[in-house]
Amino acid sequence: MPLRRVEWDRLAGVIAPVSLVLGALMLGGCDARLAPSVPLFGAYFPFWLVCTAAGVIGAVVLRGLFIRIGLDDVLPWRLAVYASLAAAIGFLLALTVYGR
Repeated sequence: MPLRRVEWDRLAGVIAPVSLVLGALMLGGCDARLAPSVPLFGAYFPFWLVCTAAGVIGAVVLRGLFIRIGLDDVLPWRLAVYASLAAAIGFLLALTVYGR
């Protein structure tokens, strides 16, 4: 059964303030104290972006090492292995450098 106009107006009057408060609470995580950033090239980048880039670069370096020692040929799921290595390096960097 569809809502009548009066019920809809009453419901909208409740939803608007609640959504405003919830939105303001969620934006609290964007505070500079809570979300560390790194100044690079005149702009501020979030730390997770730096950790992701370092993880990808680390996985590429490890792939070169694996190719050189012959381990790359015997890896069963290369994409999954290298993606996991990139994630592990990024998470390790985030934990050790930023403590998050």
